[in-house]
Amino acid sequence: MTDDALEITTLSTKIVYQNRWMKVREDRVERRDGSQGIYGVVEKNDFSLIVPIDAAGIVYLVEQFRYPVGKRFWELPQGSWEEHEDVDPLELAHGELREETGLAADEMTYVGQLFEAYGYSTQRCHIFLARGLRPLSTNLDPEEQGLISRGFAIEEVIDMIVRGELKDAATVAAFGLLHLKGLL
Repeated sequence: MTDDALEITTLSTKIVYQNRWMKVREDRVERRDGSQGIYGVVEKNDFSLIVPIDAAGIVYLVEQFRYPVGKRFWELPQGSWEEHEDVDPLELAHGELREETGLAADEMTYVGQLFEAYGYSTQRCHIFLARGLRPLSTNLDPEEQGLISRGFAIEEVIDMIVRGELKDAATVAAFGLLHLKGLL
């Protein structure tokens, strides 16, 4: 096994774009063989994704408009807090669940973490299974106008994944991870 630090050396780095949600940086690098190049890296805060399942086996999804692809999609509740870089993923999961679905969970089980797209981004996804759900009220951000939440039977969500109707990679991966760990 090789030492990862020897694979690529960063020679310089500069921020080429930044807003409140992300930074894009360009790194000049040197590879192990001495050749040089650049890497574009998107830095985004980690996010939490929540799989809320009630006692009757109903999974709560949210549907919202996703501007980059110009369509509305169903997905699991998820998000990050731009103003808090090092927020505890569990605290974030509780907050995002309430914000997007109007639900609180008595039990949050940490399922695992995945990188969103480590070929170009530093962002990680922390996955939680939420049980013991009780209704509160939503508290949507301005960017979430039009977001709706609805419950679906687990089998219906799995069918939506198989038919290709659920297109969010993190949602599909979370369901796969829950299934493989015997939590569904």
